[in-house]
Amino acid sequence: MVPFAGWTLPLHYGQGHLQSHLHTRRHCSLFDVSHMLQTLVYGRDRIRFMESLVVGDIAELKPGQGTLTLLTNEKGGITDDLIVTNTSEDHLYVVSNAACADKDLAILTDRAAQLQATGSDVHVEVSDNALLALQGPSMARVLQAGLSDDLAKLSFMNSITTTVFGVPGCRVTRCGYTGEDGVEISVPAARAVELAEQLLGVPDVWLAGLAARDSLRLEAGLCLYGNDIDETVTPAEAGLMWTLGKRRRVAMDFPGAAVIMAQVKDKPRRRRVGLTSVGPAIRPHMAILGPEGRPVGTVTSGCPSPCLGKNIAMGYVEAAHSRAGTELTVEVRKKQHPAVITKMPFVPTQYYMAK
Repeated sequence: MVPFAGWTLPLHYGQGHLQSHLHTRRHCSLFDVSHMLQTLVYGRDRIRFMESLVVGDIAELKPGQGTLTLLTNEKGGITDDLIVTNTSEDHLYVVSNAACADKDLAILTDRAAQLQATGSDVHVEVSDNALLALQGPSMARVLQAGLSDDLAKLSFMNSITTTVFGVPGCRVTRCGYTGEDGVEISVPAARAVELAEQLLGVPDVWLAGLAARDSLRLEAGLCLYGNDIDETVTPAEAGLMWTLGKRRRVAMDFPGAAVIMAQVKDKPRRRRVGLTSVGPAIRPHMAILGPEGRPVGTVTSGCPSPCLGKNIAMGYVEAAHSRAGTELTVEVRKKQHPAVITKMPFVPTQYYMAK
């Protein structure tokens, strides 16, 4: 058990990190992610409210559809990455990172109060639901046994409210942090253990902890807030410009728009990249060196890849050194080891799209 964002969470369970990681890729695993902040936004002005804070085109989301978006500051930095879902029940459902829960909630409630003072109809509620993530290729078979809804009709980043293994009022969203086909289930807290035990009663389902979650997301090329993105990093530098809706780019009506769009025009000086290497593991804060031995960047995440059998990492380098295939070195314990800029994801993602 380790402290994490004010919670105490398991690094791994009995099977160990490596076995847990590979089991998720081959079968499926259950992650308790109840430490994440879940908020509900109500009112006829909820879309305008959310778009005053994030870069995404929330207005274009269909009922039940969600998107990854970014909460930005006036300097163009990333305050958090969120999933915002336009539910079919006349509210927005927002999931925030646990490490950002306090500041995100303050931003949401302060902005709601500002808009309410000018006559807008919007209010924010915190959900006390638990959140369980079931991730891996056998997820659909396992979960379908406890659903009356047809999972084959639920595409990646779409959401329904339904009964799951006899527990009513669950929100099932087809998303996750592993690169595999998966769901996150927002479940009434009083019945979360009951639902978890139902899922764990299937032999294919193992519990997984933080260690596997981190290595799985890194293989999938997904950012960890506080490591790979933070308030000093812009969407252009992080390679996350795809989160900016076309309409929002034109309107430039989100926090930090002038800074971010200027970077798009002039090209950012640094870029987030993937790295692969053999030899000692690459870890955060290690220096990335250019051909002449000069520092050109820094590692932000890194670990040995259980699936690839080599080291993988993420970091930022000067734009001139960011092209895939560029050979650099990483300084590990004062020794230089070869590394290659590598396209992400390192392991192909398996996100499901309904036919």
